[in-house]
Amino acid sequence: MTRTLSAPVTVAFDYTRSTGPVIGRFLTGLRDGVVVAGRTSGGEVVVPPLEYDPDTHDQTSDFVEVASVGTVTSWTWVPEPVKDQPFDRPFAFALVTLDGATRPFFHALDVASPDEVSTGMRVQVRWAAERTGAITDIECFEPATDAGPTGVEALGDNPVTGVITPVSLDYLYAASPEESAFYRGLNEGRILGQRCPTCSKVYVPPRSACPADGTPTAEEVEVSQTGTITTFCIVNVPFLGQKIVPPYVSAYVLLDGADIAVLHLILGVPADEVRMGMRVKAVWKPREEWTYSLENIDHFEPTGDPDADYDTYRHHL
Repeated sequence: MTRTLSAPVTVAFDYTRSTGPVIGRFLTGLRDGVVVAGRTSGGEVVVPPLEYDPDTHDQTSDFVEVASVGTVTSWTWVPEPVKDQPFDRPFAFALVTLDGATRPFFHALDVASPDEVSTGMRVQVRWAAERTGAITDIECFEPATDAGPTGVEALGDNPVTGVITPVSLDYLYAASPEESAFYRGLNEGRILGQRCPTCSKVYVPPRSACPADGTPTAEEVEVSQTGTITTFCIVNVPFLGQKIVPPYVSAYVLLDGADIAVLHLILGVPADEVRMGMRVKAVWKPREEWTYSLENIDHFEPTGDPDADYDTYRHHL
């Protein structure tokens, strides 16, 4: 039995948001070493402040500073921290009701063992050495001392109006047997698909079953590395992480012998000259850069042949 392929995958991006006047005021306070709460119409003092009152639905406008010491109301132990948690050693997450607040605040608590934390214990803020106006300006809570938290210096008058938060998801992608054959083919410089025994359509990348009639695909087919542009998009807008200077073209290419188009990059021609029906061919990266990936094909470029007749690809738009 052919071994299926798997690979770790990370999907990551920086999420940017404006803070608004309420959360912005809270984060500005953290940057300056104070904890800002919001008072609701019902008299609750909430940290972080709610953007809108839960009863009247009015925007929060009554702010109050609360203490940086408080009481643990609930907690949970983290024996095996995972990536991007506050510590790389065991610690606790705790709900802490700061003095002056009526609702608890969630954050990390730095203690060596679960025996050192209990509901009702007194804790204090440990401020980060460098503060930027983020929730991580509070490095964590720690057991309270008689001296109380160390004072910190305000860092400026400019309010925090936006935050950038890295977002990342790590997972293991397991390819199907058909996909594994496809990726192995790419590592050999071939483009493989699967044929449906009922309708004879060839799918690239392959499918385990035909999307049209549900029949399991069984026959492996090597298709041409030359094809036809069916539809395309000219990318004019720059974005974070972009490797190619706009304008450039992403297009669906219907490879000869296939019944479904693949999305890829078109180079070797000015963007404004790309058109439906243009005949293109695969341009591979140097052999030493190949792996089990469609990125082995660096891009497609024009063959110089006459455009394909519309009737040959009109059912694949």
